[in-house]
Amino acid sequence: MTNASAKKGSLATRFKRLVKVSTLTAKIAATYLTLKSRAILSSASRKEELNREFEIKSANQVVETLGQMRGVMMKLGQMAGYLDDGIPENVKATLGTLYNRVPPMTRELTERTIEIELGASLDGVFRSFDLDPIAAASIGQVHRAITKSGNAVAVKIQYPDAAPTMAADLANTDAMSRIIGLAFPNMDTKRVVSEIRERMLEELDYEIEARNQSLFYNYYQGHPFIHIPRLYPELSTKRLLVTELVSGSSFDEVVNWPSQERNLAAETIYRFVFGSLYRIAAFNGDPHPGNYIFHKAGRVTFLDFGLTKVFQPAHLFVFESMIKSILIEPDANA
Repeated sequence: MTNASAKKGSLATRFKRLVKVSTLTAKIAATYLTLKSRAILSSASRKEELNREFEIKSANQVVETLGQMRGVMMKLGQMAGYLDDGIPENVKATLGTLYNRVPPMTRELTERTIEIELGASLDGVFRSFDLDPIAAASIGQVHRAITKSGNAVAVKIQYPDAAPTMAADLANTDAMSRIIGLAFPNMDTKRVVSEIRERMLEELDYEIEARNQSLFYNYYQGHPFIHIPRLYPELSTKRLLVTELVSGSSFDEVVNWPSQERNLAAETIYRFVFGSLYRIAAFNGDPHPGNYIFHKAGRVTFLDFGLTKVFQPAHLFVFESMIKSILIEPDANA
């Protein structure tokens, strides 16, 4: 493909995705106007009911559109779903379905994509392979498989259009800033967009994710309650990542566990986040509930290390100084 053709294709993809965002905005506006007109002569309780109806309908419209778009826009929708920045609970619950309502690739496309990456047939590499995904995310989907040596593995394959889709979204900085502004109303969205661009471009390269995961795996190997899945680098590529398959309970299940079990799980997450930050200077920047698998007695498996930030000592010094001034030796001026 010539540079001119590639540029033309990139502009076309960007335009199509801009149209989808604009169409979504128009749909939400139409829903708002319709319900607002119905509320003019309504009682206070009926107005409240119509407001909730608008929140749910608009959130469903967002989920439907972002789920089809995948890429950066979908990930931003996921982020909004687990933040507590004034988003109504029913809206957060609806956005939370973005973790599992992504349309998967067809079985035929999945098989062809994986075989291109492996340079061999599925039968030639795996003892068995389930072409129906167990999870579908913003840039890829995950399948169960059994290796020739009999190990159960999770195979994450990147969507064939993930790279151009991601590039188109990252070029739409205005649209990204608007969506981020809804999720992070008090932040400098330009700096947030800049950081997201850098990290998400890295996320497209599964070899980088494999290195990130190895960093955490090597540090926590043998830990009693923090578990990182083993990697299979000999079966992995830039667009294919094969790791140990882990089963357990989801976040939605854990919220109904006894308080002692919930507290142990929460403590494990806390220790993983801050222990990783201050001991290996690494932060897993995609901590949504879909990336945790829970086990009893506080044991948690952590998944997905594509969005990882490794900090320099100077950064950690600033973090430590802030915590010292806030908690240990309170100093408002500092």
